[in-house]
Amino acid sequence: MPSPAAKPWWRRWFGSRSERAAARFLRRAGMRVLATNITSRLGELDIVALDADCIVFVEVRSTGLDDSTRPAESVDLEKQRRLTDLALEFLSRRRLLEQPARFDVLAVTWPAGAREPAIVHHRHAFEAVGRWQMFS
Repeated sequence: MPSPAAKPWWRRWFGSRSERAAARFLRRAGMRVLATNITSRLGELDIVALDADCIVFVEVRSTGLDDSTRPAESVDLEKQRRLTDLALEFLSRRRLLEQPARFDVLAVTWPAGAREPAIVHHRHAFEAVGRWQMFS
């Protein structure tokens, strides 16, 4: 039997559920969520938050398994490059290039039968990648 994750509607529902849980987690950690699901021609930023005076670009990765390392490790070099370009576009459009910023990854796991997910927060998960490294 094929995995339900192979179905596009299920992936969207599961991803949205995980992103809502991630935003709650960040708020409880004292961050202010500024925006979610920001799309552009370059792709999508899952969550943009404010941690004190630092803008945090949060990539949310989720799985129905108990393994939190696999989702976090899926943010490969190409994904980091895209996120860097998206972050630069976000900061540039809002004239915030002088503002400190960082990239975090939230690994959200939904163990079978659990009502709430387990969330592992990887702060400063990676530095800006590509030609914009000087802005990180």
